[in-house]
Amino acid sequence: MAEQSSSEGTTGPDTPSPSPSPRFPPAEEAALLSTSNDLKAGANNLFAKSAFSDAISTYDQALASCPNYLEYEVAVLNSNIAACHLKLEQWKEAIASATKALDGLEREKTKLSRGSEGTAEGEGSVVEIEGDVEERLADLRMNDERQDKIEGLRAKSLLRRAKASVGQGGWSQLAAAETDYKTLATISILPPGDMKFVRQQLVYLPAKVKEAQEKEVGEMMGKLKDLGNGLLKPFGLSTDMFQFTKDDKTGGYNMSFGDKG
Repeated sequence: MAEQSSSEGTTGPDTPSPSPSPRFPPAEEAALLSTSNDLKAGANNLFAKSAFSDAISTYDQALASCPNYLEYEVAVLNSNIAACHLKLEQWKEAIASATKALDGLEREKTKLSRGSEGTAEGEGSVVEIEGDVEERLADLRMNDERQDKIEGLRAKSLLRRAKASVGQGGWSQLAAAETDYKTLATISILPPGDMKFVRQQLVYLPAKVKEAQEKEVGEMMGKLKDLGNGLLKPFGLSTDMFQFTKDDKTGGYNMSFGDKG
């Protein structure tokens, strides 16, 4: 991502905290963003042709040109990269790219909320708009539109991450997918087809999460048993002398000793 370097030296103990990374001058920012958008359009065409690996490379070039403080634009590229990895069944990479997109969107939402602070004192209060009224109202409308775009991209990124988590499998990833699908179920702007898919996954996943949990716990207990037998053998003991009973309330295990030799 294009990042403007700062000419300030290293700060010392008595030096105030550095300010946020400076922005490029407007003309330079526009040129960088234009180049990034052209590359993104090329990557979109490659994606449409199922040239997913080439699309990833081109999206990466678009990222390199995009100013790093343009959180939404960067998030779009990361989410598109996640979609490519998803098509290639590169689950881990898809999860990582989708997470980058979601993290960037959270930062953008924070910026927008800070920018709108002070516009109203509370529900039902009279909002005093400083400066040109029409210009301020236009800014507020743009802010709302931006929020809608952020929420739409957030939904896409969550859906891509959840699908990749299911593809990767395993207890932790399936549980993470279930969490993402639960979040998606609360997003009102989710298209009906996607909402139907989300609800289907929320019916299907709990049993898969439990199955994966029991499998991994069983494998872990098997490894612990082998290790325990190695440690107990010199004392004429074995793990068969110990009984492990699962506590259904806590999900943990209780151990009791009984000579079964």
